[in-house]
Amino acid sequence: MALSKVFKKNILLLVFAGLTSCASAQEYPKAILKGDYPDPSIMRDGDDFYMTHSPFTYSPGFLIWHSKDLLNWDPITRAMPYLVGSAMAPDLLKHNGKYYIYFPANGTNWVIWANDIRGPWSKPIDLKVARIDPGHVVGEDGKRYLFVSAGGMIPLSDDGLSVAGSMKDVYVGWDYPKGWITECKCLESPKVFKKGDYFYMLTAEGGTAGPATSHMVVAARSKSINGPWENSPYNPIVHTYSANEKWWSKGHGTLIDDTKGNWWIVYHAYEKGYYTLGRQTLIEPVEWTADGWFKTAKGRMDTDTEEKKASSGFALSDNFDNKILGLQWTAWKGYDTNAIQLQNGSLHLKAKGSGPADAQLLLTTVPDTSYEAQVEVRLTGRSTGGLILFYNEKAFAGITSNGNNVTIYENADIHLNKSEALGSHFYLKIINNRNICDMLASKDGKSWITLQSGLQVSGLNHNKYHGFFALRPGFMSAGKEGAVIWDNFKYKSIN
Repeated sequence: MALSKVFKKNILLLVFAGLTSCASAQEYPKAILKGDYPDPSIMRDGDDFYMTHSPFTYSPGFLIWHSKDLLNWDPITRAMPYLVGSAMAPDLLKHNGKYYIYFPANGTNWVIWANDIRGPWSKPIDLKVARIDPGHVVGEDGKRYLFVSAGGMIPLSDDGLSVAGSMKDVYVGWDYPKGWITECKCLESPKVFKKGDYFYMLTAEGGTAGPATSHMVVAARSKSINGPWENSPYNPIVHTYSANEKWWSKGHGTLIDDTKGNWWIVYHAYEKGYYTLGRQTLIEPVEWTADGWFKTAKGRMDTDTEEKKASSGFALSDNFDNKILGLQWTAWKGYDTNAIQLQNGSLHLKAKGSGPADAQLLLTTVPDTSYEAQVEVRLTGRSTGGLILFYNEKAFAGITSNGNNVTIYENADIHLNKSEALGSHFYLKIINNRNICDMLASKDGKSWITLQSGLQVSGLNHNKYHGFFALRPGFMSAGKEGAVIWDNFKYKSIN
């Protein structure tokens, strides 16, 4: 009898262990870049992986990341200091020894190129191509082509820096069920690659934000880039089916293989409840079927790779003691090297405008749902300095001071002025705990005064204010003259 009980107990333990193993195997989708890294474009160059994302109007743009294992990523350069409009949905690739980024902005499509992935990169070249979301491919004729939104395709010159013909429509998309809740069909983000006898194309449908179930990745294949294109029986490849899921609006996917023969899909999504963080970069394993299609895989593809814990990103804290500005920083709508400078171990931001909507801004991307940001501020001339959470000119929150008075912004059109004399040298802090913020100030960086608590910022996101941005902490320098000097920016996660 005792032996029977022991046997049953061991069986139960084995079953539990098996269930636990299965649960740990289902770690996907996995966020490989947390925070605002939308529209991922990924490529493999031998043993190296590179990836970039939509910069929109943050400058410099096209931060390029490097990885050896698809899970751990390090930033290596920003490819485009120039602003030609809101740049989005890039395609990063290597062709004949050169690197290219194709992207849409300001009603046309552009390309930049480099001999080395780390740069220098060329100035943007206007291809004078309509539509959005270009995807590069070499056709069966050995010529270069761009696929664009709404199923369009246009030939490129041999150097890839101009068009070589007119656009034609070759694909109409996949008809998802009529009852699905989406924004629009919005056939976009074509990514085309060749495997075996077929060209495969991934596209996005359903709209990129709005309802949780809007976005998706669909697949099609053809033996010619000209079509006809056959839709996959496994569509949609990636989709959010319910608002109960952790990741909302999953879409905009690219397929990539590793050196061990495994295949993966990389795409973006919003984390449930955190539209303010923007769209994050996710990955899932993919398996090929006997009939030559692919679908997301169940379980693990490569134990060695899977066991590793993703640790992508970089430290956001900054003492500003380097000769060049760290890659974590971007300006808003244009990077002015005369207004943003590192001098004597400090960051100097030239004053302009009257408040956060038109001031000199320097922002950073955060990966955490809860965090603390703190900075030391020195005012010169008639300047005003502020630590803010900025979405766009119509949506921001934060705390600013001109030395004599403090202004607390609950939003662009809601602010409170307080007679709090901090002087020309002070410290500011924002504690963001799951979109509930406290605003604090100090004269010495030790004794803090809470000037606002419990401020809700979850509504500062794309679904209300559009633009596809994220709520980013950063610095504001306003005023008719002078500059604001910044030191000892400290960021820490409080998850």
